Amino acid sequence: MASGFFALFDDIATLMDDVATMGKLATKKTAGILGDDLAVNAEKGTGFVSTRELPVIWAITKGSFLNKLIILPLIVGLSSFAPWAVNPILMLGGLYLAYEGAEKIFEYFFPHHNLVEEAIETQELYDVDIEATEKKKIKSAILTDFILSLEIIIITLSTVDEESLTVRILVLILIAIITTVGVYGIVALIVRLDDMGLALIRKGEKYKKKSLEKIGSLMVQSLPYVIKILAVVGTLAMLFVAGGIYVHNVHQIHEWLHFLPSFLAEFLVGIIAGIFALIVVNGFKWVKNKFK
Repeated sequence: MASGFFALFDDIATLMDDVATMGKLATKKTAGILGDDLAVNAEKGTGFVSTRELPVIWAITKGSFLNKLIILPLIVGLSSFAPWAVNPILMLGGLYLAYEGAEKIFEYFFPHHNLVEEAIETQELYDVDIEATEKKKIKSAILTDFILSLEIIIITLSTVDEESLTVRILVLILIAIITTVGVYGIVALIVRLDDMGLALIRKGEKYKKKSLEKIGSLMVQSLPYVIKILAVVGTLAMLFVAGGIYVHNVHQIHEWLHFLPSFLAEFLVGIIAGIFALIVVNGFKWVKNKFK
């Protein structure tokens, strides 16, 4: 009885060791997409009223966990019973990311409203509809997270494809938890950079430490620039991720662009896919408005 009990512990220890080893390997393979995920979600998690930043990030984090709860059984099931369906799903997700990236670039060069309209809109927003707009942004962030999570889970699954079903599931769960907690934990730190800076300034003033005051002041002053950089990096990351999905999963595209550096090929495909999706969506909106 005792020997059987210790044998069970030995089996569990071996299983955990396999999971840790494969988890480490999967983390290395998904490191690139995790960097993009962080940039995109940090950009999505900014731009809210200061008092609402952490509640919004928590709402997006819960949505991210729910996304992975949906994706995990879906991808494991598809990879086992309908592996042909995984790539088309990934392609559609890539098209959505490409559209989002291209739409942000288009909006930057051709804003929909003039400054007066934006000012009026902002005032109305604070007076009437700020909660609805916040929910809309959260919904958009969770949808983007779904696509990025989908790619992370698929890359992880390809890493552990030869392992037993138990190891595969445990590694996927491990990566899902690490990526969600890690990414949104860092996002929360970024958006509260100014509060941490103010705390350091007050501490420096209290204990007469100029070095703390300078560091705190630097943190407060740098936040607007950090947010602007994240907006640019997040937009580019969406295009790179979208392009990477097509370059690495469509053999013909990979062959056509094999002479280019991978990052350039991914960006080129991402921007082309984004322009295509933007034309289709805007064309549909134009036709819809015409009929109205």
